[in-house]
Amino acid sequence: MSISPNIPSPQESYQYESSGTPRWIAVLFGVVIAALAVLGIAGYSTQSRLSQDLAKQQDQNKILIAQLDQANSRIADLKSKMEFTTQKVGLTQSELAQAKSRAESIRKEQQASDQKLTTQLTQAQKENEEKIGAVATEVGGAKKDIEATKTDLEATKGKLERSLGDMNVMSGLIAHNRDDLEDLRRRGDRNYYEFSLQKSKNAQRVGPVQMSLNKTDPKKAKYTVTVIADDKTIEKKDKTSGEPVQFYVKGSSRMAPYEIVVFDVGKNQITGYLATPKEGGAAAPPAAAAAPAATAPPTKPQ
Repeated sequence: MSISPNIPSPQESYQYESSGTPRWIAVLFGVVIAALAVLGIAGYSTQSRLSQDLAKQQDQNKILIAQLDQANSRIADLKSKMEFTTQKVGLTQSELAQAKSRAESIRKEQQASDQKLTTQLTQAQKENEEKIGAVATEVGGAKKDIEATKTDLEATKGKLERSLGDMNVMSGLIAHNRDDLEDLRRRGDRNYYEFSLQKSKNAQRVGPVQMSLNKTDPKKAKYTVTVIADDKTIEKKDKTSGEPVQFYVKGSSRMAPYEIVVFDVGKNQITGYLATPKEGGAAAPPAAAAAPAATAPPTKPQ
C-alpha cells in the first residue's frame, strides 16, 4: 500500500509528538473525547426517553382527543335536546297562555252569570216578600173576618134553639128568619134549602124532595103541605110556623130526619127552608109525576 507524501508516517508522528507536543494535551484530548462520548450517550438516552415520553404524550393526547370528541358529541346531543326541550317548553307556555286566557274569560263569564243570578234572586226575593206581605195582609183580614164570623155565631147561638119536632125527635138548631138561616149555613152542620112555596096543585122541587102547599091560615100561622119523597106522599097538616116538621127518607138516620121550618105564613104562600143531614141530603129523587110550580122561585141549597 502506498502512502501519500503529505501524510506523515507513524514513526514521524511519534517523533513529532515526542519532540513537539506535550503529553497532557493528548490526555486532555482523550478526556474531551470521553466526555463527548459520555455526553453523546447521555444525549441519546435523554433523546430516547424524550421520544418515549413524547410517544406516551401523543397516546394520551389521542385519548384526550377521543374523549374530547365524545364530550363534543355529548354536548351536541345535549344542545339538540335542549333546543328540542326549549321548543316544547315554548309550545307548552303558549298553550298555558291560551289556557290562562280562556280561564280568565270563563271566570269573567262566571262572575257576570253570578251577578245576574244574584240580581234575579234579589228581585225574586223582593217580589216574594211583597207577595208574602200581601198574603199576610189578606190572611190577617181573613182571620179578622173569621173571628168576626165566630163572634157573630157565638152571638147568634143564643138566638138559635132546638125543639122537639112533630115526630118527637129533637131537632137541629132552628132558624126563625133569613139571617138565622145564614148563620146556620156558616156553621155547616146540615144542608139547607130555602123555599117560597105558593099554593098549587103542582108540586115544587125543594132540594132532594118535592113539596106542594095545600092551604094556609095566616091568622093562626098554620099551614098544610104535602111532601113527596121516595115515591111516597106525606101530608103534614095544620103545622105552625117555627115548628120543625120532620119526615124520613130512604137511607136517613132515625136520629136525623129531614126537617121543614116555615118563617112566615101568608095568604096562599109560605116561606121557610128544608134542612137535611149531610150524609143523605141529596139521596131522594123526585116523584116522576110531580112538576114544579110555574110561579115558584128556584130553591137555594147550601
